[in-house]
Amino acid sequence: MNEPLISDISRPGRKGYSLHSSDLIGTPHSQLIPAKFLRKEPAALPEVPESEVVRHFIRLSSLNYHVDKDMYPLGSCTMKYNPKINDETSSLEGFAALHPMQPESTAQGALQLMHELSGMLGEITGMAAITLQPAAGAHGELAGILLIKKYHEAQKSRRSTLLVVDSAHGTNPASAALAGYTIVSVKSNEIGRTDLNDLKEKLNGDVAALMLTNPNTIGLFEKEIVAIADMVHNNGSLLYMDGANMNALLGITRPGDMGFDVVHLNLHKTFSAPHGGGGPGSGPVGVSEKLIPYLPVPVIEKMESTKGTHYHLTSDCPDSIGRMMNFHGNFAVLVRAYTYIRMLGAEGLRRVSENAIINANYLLSRLDKAYSLPYPKPVLHEFCLSGDLQKKSHGVRTLDIAKRLLDYGFHAPTIYFPLIVSEALMIEPTETESRETLDRFADAMLQIAKEAEESPENLLAAPQTTPVRRLDEAMASRQLNICCR
Repeated sequence: MNEPLISDISRPGRKGYSLHSSDLIGTPHSQLIPAKFLRKEPAALPEVPESEVVRHFIRLSSLNYHVDKDMYPLGSCTMKYNPKINDETSSLEGFAALHPMQPESTAQGALQLMHELSGMLGEITGMAAITLQPAAGAHGELAGILLIKKYHEAQKSRRSTLLVVDSAHGTNPASAALAGYTIVSVKSNEIGRTDLNDLKEKLNGDVAALMLTNPNTIGLFEKEIVAIADMVHNNGSLLYMDGANMNALLGITRPGDMGFDVVHLNLHKTFSAPHGGGGPGSGPVGVSEKLIPYLPVPVIEKMESTKGTHYHLTSDCPDSIGRMMNFHGNFAVLVRAYTYIRMLGAEGLRRVSENAIINANYLLSRLDKAYSLPYPKPVLHEFCLSGDLQKKSHGVRTLDIAKRLLDYGFHAPTIYFPLIVSEALMIEPTETESRETLDRFADAMLQIAKEAEESPENLLAAPQTTPVRRLDEAMASRQLNICCR
């Protein structure tokens, strides 16, 4: 809890490194480096023996929370356990040592993997073609919207509006705005799904597409999706699916069969690559037949000849939206996703979603009496509770509940999202958590609800056992002051 800074355990004359002998040792710095690049004073680097460096960082690492330590109930983020075999395959020398500029003839295995992965994702989603270029979900959204824009331009149709349902991820309107569209919000109805009357009212000749998350951020499947697709297409618009919640649909239903024209996936969520804290991610985009000509370049082609099979990168796509990345996505994430899909197979992928749905509904059944339930159950892979009951009765906010959960050894769920739920607690247990883990989490949440009633001061002072207590988040965001010691 009181681990000092590395500079505080430094002592002059101690070192944790050894250098190979060199004929440059003893040569004055001025002969090796131009004077203008030399320091006036030696760098104030800590002087610490190797053993103390290792122990210092091990102690720090034990304070970190990570998915190998316990569950991440982050609604919408799908932070599930990542099989270690994925790390093994992505570390194979033939993959890990690749350079993006080397000749394609020397990278045939990587190109084959990406070509096959695209085919598997196309089968899983029911889409006609897949691009693996986008580096994460929001990047995939941008790519998908640019494809929609290119399609309408090719049809000589000037459309400047995108419809976004009010339960959407925040990146949806941001990506649409970045692509130059005006955003119009479509309301959710009293059961948490898209309000078809509001959608009908807002569909007009200026609407390029409707962006829809299915299942949505409350964990509910859009039961009227076929009617929605018909309404959108009859308007000459396209239908975009935010596929961040595909973890609920694998092997059960497919976006292409629902009528979607574009879907982005989050390989780092649904197909198990470690993520959070800045990366890495991968956001492939699937499209219907009519959007294939506009996909980003280069495109991977499989060529057959008398010499055998050869994989080729081509940029001979005159209608393409161009590159979305300098190279071809976060390749190590692609290897992990490929491994995950091949290990599970079609039956295993369906079981992933079935177990995710079972876990979410089991957890909801244990918690729905202690917290407000804004929309009716059952749900799919995630659910939303509300802390309104605790706030109105005991002066305890959702933020206080989340902070108190840290004292019970759990990462907090997503809070205050989606915006259509007051005092939202958005919880996704994923399929990888056992019933015992779910029960421990439920017991903690129930105990916190009891504390809110009997001793709310415990929640208002939380967290009390973490290395850092509650921070003034408002001041931190308004008075940013970063300094080095």
